[in-house]
Amino acid sequence: MEPSDEFAETERLTLDPVSPPGPQTLDIRFTGSGSEYFRIWIVNLLLTLVTLTLYLPFARARRMAYFQNNTLVGGDPLGFHADSWKMFRGYLLVLVLGVGYSAVSNFMPTLSWVALLVFAALWPALWRASLQFRLRNTSWRGVRLAFVGDLKSAYVAMLPFFIPALALALLMPDMSDPEAVSEEAAQQAAITVGLVVLGFTLLVPWLWARIKAYQHGGYAFAQERTTFTAGAKRFYGLSIKITGVSLLVMMGLGTVMGVLVGAMAALGMASLGDLSNLDEGAGVLLMVGAGAVLAMVYVLLPLIVGSYMTSRFQNLLWSNTHSTHIRFTSQLRLAPLMRVNIVNWVLIALTLGLYWPFAKVRSARIRLEAMSVQVDGDVDRWVSDSLQQPVGVIGDAAGDFFGIDMGL
Repeated sequence: MEPSDEFAETERLTLDPVSPPGPQTLDIRFTGSGSEYFRIWIVNLLLTLVTLTLYLPFARARRMAYFQNNTLVGGDPLGFHADSWKMFRGYLLVLVLGVGYSAVSNFMPTLSWVALLVFAALWPALWRASLQFRLRNTSWRGVRLAFVGDLKSAYVAMLPFFIPALALALLMPDMSDPEAVSEEAAQQAAITVGLVVLGFTLLVPWLWARIKAYQHGGYAFAQERTTFTAGAKRFYGLSIKITGVSLLVMMGLGTVMGVLVGAMAALGMASLGDLSNLDEGAGVLLMVGAGAVLAMVYVLLPLIVGSYMTSRFQNLLWSNTHSTHIRFTSQLRLAPLMRVNIVNWVLIALTLGLYWPFAKVRSARIRLEAMSVQVDGDVDRWVSDSLQQPVGVIGDAAGDFFGIDMGL
């Protein structure tokens, strides 16, 4: 290369802007252990019982701090900065609302719809405040997360959930005196309940899509705000699949029960019309078989269907949550999750519940480590810019108006 060419090349490299970093994937890891969390859990449990649940918000704060501090995103842990006393005040507020509604429903049942209306009017605001509180008290690399969903959208998203309850309160006939209820009133009540339950069941996927669109569309970090791209159609599709899996499991368990009864009949141990004539041994065996089938229904139905619903729902939510430069992915698989759940259930039963904190840690690990964050841009620059920006007084105080975390 000639000297003039070398000088030109050097000058071009000097004047060209620095190319932005390419996409990078931030893995999520969970470093908690069952033995560590067991010590936190047992203390929380005892203090909650001794204080008649008044310690519950402090227990929740300790639990959330442990799980977030042990969640590493790209090698850096999440921080938790919530004030437990603010959570306690929020808990007292929710407790007063719940006790007030129960008192009105028991002692003044004709005014229960008023209490329900007040509760429905406050719930979206409390839910939004809870999201603001939890996100604003969570940090990564020293930068606080935020929830920026507005109050009006919270009401628009949440209030349809209360329409069925309001319809029951307005359309149900007076049933306070069972002896004075006429046959016509009883039929009207049955029809009303049936229609409301049917309508609510059909609307649940649409309502759930509205809730998650508001929640997952309001997360913010640095200059990034998320959007949620899965519509109601995806939620209806998932609901149909869950219903199909439930029916298949029930058909399988029904087949097992039919084979068991048929085998007993073939061996002369029992027949459908002669169960009263069984000898003691055959009767015990039949009871054991029926109990085993019922146990399979009780365990396998929630185990299989619950694992399927958990994995597909997590993948649907987080794989459709993204911002301009950040995209979440979730690849939670059914088989590994089901294996974890089987072991958890068995050990919880064998230890009479003492394995519960270990199970929570194992479940958190498999669910968190199935996720990752894809970032397009310089994260260090985002963090640096965010740390240099002052926090507005009004925006900072908004999340403390109620100061609660309701776990939603």
